[in-house]
Amino acid sequence: MLTRRTLIASALAAPAAAQVDLGFADNGLRPITRAFPQKAEMILQRSSPPLLETPLSVFDADDFTPNDRFFVRWHYPFPTRIDPAQHRLCISGHVGRPLSLSLADLARLPRVAIAAVNQCAGNGRGLFAPRVAGAQWGNGAMGNALWEGVRLKDVLALAGVKAGAVAVRCGGLDAPIAQTAPDFEKSLPIDHALSDDVMIAWAMNGQPLPLLNGFPLRLVVPGWYSTYWVKMLDHIEVLAKPDDGYWMARAYLQPANALADIAPDAPPGPRVPVTTMRPRALITNITSGAKLPARPFTPVQGVALGGDHGVTAVELSADGGRHWLPAQLGPDHGRYSFRRFRSALALPPGRHAILARARNAAGVEQPLVQNWNPSGYNRAGIEPVRMEIL
Repeated sequence: MLTRRTLIASALAAPAAAQVDLGFADNGLRPITRAFPQKAEMILQRSSPPLLETPLSVFDADDFTPNDRFFVRWHYPFPTRIDPAQHRLCISGHVGRPLSLSLADLARLPRVAIAAVNQCAGNGRGLFAPRVAGAQWGNGAMGNALWEGVRLKDVLALAGVKAGAVAVRCGGLDAPIAQTAPDFEKSLPIDHALSDDVMIAWAMNGQPLPLLNGFPLRLVVPGWYSTYWVKMLDHIEVLAKPDDGYWMARAYLQPANALADIAPDAPPGPRVPVTTMRPRALITNITSGAKLPARPFTPVQGVALGGDHGVTAVELSADGGRHWLPAQLGPDHGRYSFRRFRSALALPPGRHAILARARNAAGVEQPLVQNWNPSGYNRAGIEPVRMEIL
């Protein structure tokens, strides 16, 4: 699947633009782009390094997000041409046998596939009130795909992890412009790295990874935010002590409570790294501000994710959460996947706010009120869709 012809088709010619984040315009509209190879129409957050958001309507079409509409988030510039035949994944650190593995070497290991949502920790940041700094994502900094590759634990077994290992640090080909800036590297606790579900993927939705989504290899950490899903993966280091690097000790930190919640005027308090996602349900067939004709029942549908446990229920309310109606759930593609939901509400003429909340197999449920933190991470609450029946 990873051929030179595929590579040429993936070659990137990024459009030139100021390296600034583009927020919501006063009229609520955001710039749309078709300028990126292998990508159809996307919401432009930043051109270089690219930040591209998936329009919410894309999630209304299918359980799996098409590769050409899958969101993109890079911290640093990255190579625009990669020869897969020359690419190597190096394993080093607290191991018995340091290795340099080709894609062909990896392909000899047992192959696995898993459906999982990849979601930026800052998804929904542009909706926080008070506003916070950073990429002003709506709710489209996420996507669901069927990832194919090999288990991380099988790769580590080739190198022989030594007793006393505590973490596995991963990095890719993207690199900072300034020499003093830290390389983007993220670590997993050793027990999590050796679990069955963490994998190294070379394909998504039956096709090679697009360049913008991490070709030729990326780490897949189901149930955890995408900051850990290292793209263009080329080195893995097994550590005998906790990772105290910038991207673990100082970046991607949130308040140390279940909802990552803090009052805007409160002292910062203790913080911990973002890790697992929380359950979320999003209505996808009705946009906020929509005006719809009166009918006996108004269809409502969308997608839900359960975080690190499967979605077990989605409920709808049109009276501020006083009463809830169970929605019908679609096919179950596994604990980490989107789960579609659908229902119909009897809505009289007038203005309405429709609420959708998800619950996962661990009993965790979306709260009615949104959380807040100064980094805009781990948005957890219900997203009302305000509309009018004419």
